[in-house]
Amino acid sequence: MASYNQSHYVLALFLILTIWTSHVMSQRLLDAYTSETHEKWMSLHGKSYKDAAQKQKRYQIFKDNLGFIESFNAAQDKPFNLSINQFADLTNEEFKASLNGQKKAHVQGPSTQTTSFKYANVTSIPTTMDWRKRGAVTPIKDQGSCGSCWAFSTVASTEGIHQITKGELVSLSEQELVDCVKGKSEGCNGGYVEDSFEFIVKKGGIASEAYYPYKGVDRKCKVKKKITNHGVKIKGYEKVPANSEEALLKAVANQPVSVYIDAGGSAFQFYSSGVFTGKCGTDTDHVVTVVGYGESHDGTKYWLVKNSWGTEWGEEGYIRMKRDIHSKKGLCGIATNPSYPIA
Repeated sequence: MASYNQSHYVLALFLILTIWTSHVMSQRLLDAYTSETHEKWMSLHGKSYKDAAQKQKRYQIFKDNLGFIESFNAAQDKPFNLSINQFADLTNEEFKASLNGQKKAHVQGPSTQTTSFKYANVTSIPTTMDWRKRGAVTPIKDQGSCGSCWAFSTVASTEGIHQITKGELVSLSEQELVDCVKGKSEGCNGGYVEDSFEFIVKKGGIASEAYYPYKGVDRKCKVKKKITNHGVKIKGYEKVPANSEEALLKAVANQPVSVYIDAGGSAFQFYSSGVFTGKCGTDTDHVVTVVGYGESHDGTKYWLVKNSWGTEWGEEGYIRMKRDIHSKKGLCGIATNPSYPIA
């Protein structure tokens, strides 16, 4: 009997050691995979760190983000996917601070101002709309580490209405707005599209990207009193009635529209494809441009949104956000404060 018990003990010990060894090996393989992935990611993005301690800190953040992404993608019945992108070594807090403008009040925009709404009585609305296919959208741009999303959104909606009314697509200058728009807007620290529209009207137009290229930092305004290189003009702007996706639809059916959203969630940070339905509030911290709308193969209605984080993020720089949700403010507050320029 003692010999029988001893053999069982040895077998049990062997099994425990085998499982433990297998776990250790699996962990080592996982660590090797993560380390290799991080090195490839660093090489792809030209990343370097000042010392070993900084690299280890960023590696751990990268590892945590990779785990979050893989866990999310492993879930069943998810309408959208996530992937590693240029933000992979940033915590969510760092991501929000560096890209969305650190002064939230300066990126929300004034919500009390009202204007006329020229599309109020529109009844003929296409089932789908994609202003890219109609030649009214320039290629995706990248704001870099400057909180200038408000300038990129202003430019995108202005580029759109200029092409629609004049038949000419011109890439316009975000840097001019970053450098020159004053008041409540503060360059790379955040700003208002409303301030930008008013600036363009007052100055008699906005420069092209070629004439006043983007640098991604705050600089001295180069606009002179006598304007000779501002070929794209607008007469003013209007605000879409707040908290109405129906009103927003009428506007987007006729031109690209600037909107404020809450883009601070981890799912938004690593969004890569599908119709976004992730967790987000309505405390808006980012400005983007709605350039269309449609319906996915499973019947989910969405907004087609142009972002300013380069082509690696999202669907080559775009995100499809769920449309017609229960909240009047729309997903991530997309319907809270839309506006568009008047040509």
